[in-house]
Amino acid sequence: MNVWRFYDNVNTDQLFPGKYTYTCSTPDEIKPHLLEDLDPSFAKKVQPGDLIIGGKNFGCGSSREQPVIGLKAVGIKAVIAESFARIFYRSAINQGLILIECPDAVNAYSDKSEVKLD
Repeated sequence: MNVWRFYDNVNTDQLFPGKYTYTCSTPDEIKPHLLEDLDPSFAKKVQPGDLIIGGKNFGCGSSREQPVIGLKAVGIKAVIAESFARIFYRSAINQGLILIECPDAVNAYSDKSEVKLD
């Protein structure tokens, strides 16, 4: 699996732009717009089993389900971060997305590293 590395305060608008909130609701409609403002290549290059690593306060911002629905739909295995915003944390639990809060792991990997997560 590959690592997609992001940093502190990645918010829900960066994960899934707010301009699509009322026009995209199914996983297939959401997927092409995931992280398009942070990494326009993400939706085309992400592979099932890939891992996202974030910094502090990952998923802060407004309350919407689309970011988590989209990450699950493209096959993200887990998100590892120093900390998660409460609203994103609860949404991920509700949708069954694995979150791991582990600052040491965040600093151990760079973008596009290959890792194995059991």
